[in-house]
Order: sequence, then structure tokens, then C-alpha cells
Amino acid sequence: MPQLSMKMNDALNEQINKELASAYVYLSMSTYCAEANLRGAESWLRIQWGEEIAHATKLIDYIGERGGSVSLKAIAQPPGQFKSLLDVFEQVLAHEQGVTAAIHKIYDLAVAENDYASQALLQWYVNEQVEEENSPAEIISMLRLVGDSGSGLLMVDRRLAERTPG
Repeated sequence: MPQLSMKMNDALNEQINKELASAYVYLSMSTYCAEANLRGAESWLRIQWGEEIAHATKLIDYIGERGGSVSLKAIAQPPGQFKSLLDVFEQVLAHEQGVTAAIHKIYDLAVAENDYASQALLQWYVNEQVEEENSPAEIISMLRLVGDSGSGLLMVDRRLAERTPG
């Protein structure tokens, strides 16, 4: 199998940074939820943090398998304050939409370079992003129905606690 092109190597390194930055954002959001005593949301976001670390690791491993070079870059400080749980999940959705766009751009590069191995890897990420956007969109719908306080919010938080890793 041919080695990664420099353009693909660089693009995958940028995506590693995005995945690690995503993990950092979710960790920050989980601490906000913990402080607000929203333990279900805290757990949901902590699981999301772990998934983002796994996504970055998968890319790191792939670059190594293809004879590329991993270059870890600085990660920006994530936001730490949020208006409400609805605000948190609106930011989750917007963030994931940005990640989806970035993955599509790398996939386009793989197609342009006839890099079939990278296309196969990236297809997994394309499929994963469907879930990554659908989950917060569903949570946003629930939160808009119940509002930002009261028993409805606690019911949504309890539902978020049902999420398990994997």
C-alpha cells in the first residue's frame, strides 16, 4: 500500500487536532453539567469525551499504518460557561456539524488522490457523524419541549444518564 501523500498526512493531522479539541470541549461541558447537578448530562458528555479520544486515536494509528507522521498541535481552550443545558446541546450540534464538514473535505481529498484506503477509513467517520449530529438534535428537541427547569428537565437528564459507552 502506498504511503500517505503529504496533503493527506497534513489533513489527517488537522483532523486529529479537531477530534482532541472536541474531546476537550465535551470535558468542559461535562464539568459545567456536574456543577449544575445535571449528572445524566455530565455522564452523556463524558462518554462523548471518550469517543472523541477514540476517534483521534484511530486516526493516529492509521497514519502510522500508512507510513505517515503524526504531528500533535496545541488545543485551544474550550468554552467553560453556558447559559443552560439547551445551550450546551445547541453548541454540541453546531460543533459536530463543523466536524462533519471537515471530514467531508478530507474525504474529497482522498477521492481526488485516488487514495482508496483513506476513503475506506473516512467512510467510517462519515457514517459516525450521522449519529454524532442526530443525537444532540434529538436532545435539543426534548429540551425545547420541556424548558430549562423543573421536572421535565430532570426527566431529560435522567434519560441522558441511560447512555452507555460504545
